[in-house]
Amino acid sequence: MKKWPVLLLVRSLGHGRCERDAAKIAVGLDRSRFEPHIAIFHDGGVLTPQLDAAGVPILSLPLRSFVNSSLFVAARKMGAYIQRCGIQLVHAFDVPCDIFAAPVARWYRVPAVVTSQLSYRSMYPAWQRAALKLTDWLSHRIVTNSQAVGASLRRSAGFPGHKLYLCYNGVDRSNFYPGPGVRVPEFEGAPLIVGAVCVMRPEKRIDWLLEAFAEVARTQPGLRLLLVGSGEETPRLLELRDRLGLRDLCHFEPARSNAADWMRGIDIFVSASSIESFPNAVLEAMACGCCVIGSNVGGLPELITHREDGLVFDSTSLADLTAALRLAAGQPELRQRLRQQAVVTAHSRFSMKNTLERTEALYQSLLDPRAATRLEQSAALK
Repeated sequence: MKKWPVLLLVRSLGHGRCERDAAKIAVGLDRSRFEPHIAIFHDGGVLTPQLDAAGVPILSLPLRSFVNSSLFVAARKMGAYIQRCGIQLVHAFDVPCDIFAAPVARWYRVPAVVTSQLSYRSMYPAWQRAALKLTDWLSHRIVTNSQAVGASLRRSAGFPGHKLYLCYNGVDRSNFYPGPGVRVPEFEGAPLIVGAVCVMRPEKRIDWLLEAFAEVARTQPGLRLLLVGSGEETPRLLELRDRLGLRDLCHFEPARSNAADWMRGIDIFVSASSIESFPNAVLEAMACGCCVIGSNVGGLPELITHREDGLVFDSTSLADLTAALRLAAGQPELRQRLRQQAVVTAHSRFSMKNTLERTEALYQSLLDPRAATRLEQSAALK
């Protein structure tokens, strides 16, 4: 069987969602069919040793801005690499990479170009939204990680909907699994930990979680709240915590690299976001055995089935979030059932194995016309 050289482009090899997803795919691709390469804009990163150990070549591109000479230097370097290695497919994993990779790959006549749309375009600056119209036209497929984002793109005027390809994020079972987790010393004896692991940005609505927790904690004094993450909202949230009288009940922990250990220390994991596509943190929390509560935005209802493997609340209602938290905290049997089923859902429906199979099917469909026909016949293309 022919082996296809493929180049995956991501900004860096740090802790980010796209970075981890790209690294997992590069390492996990079937080496009998694909020869993976990784390109990055920023050297270093915690994922580098993992790729080195797997024998994945890493191409460093000196792109620092889209408005200076580094753009042309990086484009020429990527083009030379494409020609030298015979790259047959380029897959970009986030918006800046899409904007750079699609024109360069097309200019150097790469047979297949894949870009990614992993969040809503309304979240991007106007210049990026305009540039993405070009990448939509240049790309052979656009990968989305939720039906919700795909639907939003289909509603966009003039979007080529036939190019969309749904591929859910996958969770690494070897890292995210139930077991003992981290407990901060002051919560050591607490019977029930509510928490979240996220970047502290406004759309995560940690302020709602604080307010809902304060309300429920009035009648369930054993509750504690653990918030892991850093970001622009942290000072405001600390002030709100103190104003709500939660200083002794709520602990803020800066962002940590060992997210799984912190998730395993949380009993009820809450995602109160006002906008999401398909949050890795919720999937990973499910895999770690948390009882998850999520807002009904974006792909969260695709991930969580209400009262089967978690709870879903109305994203427009703080009262509904409070009710969901009270239900999870107050009914141990329900909470335990949801925790157990969450692990099953994460490890079966959203396994990394499934993600790799979907990705490999996409690559092969673009590089082998016969595979494309079989994929369409099986209704795998979305």
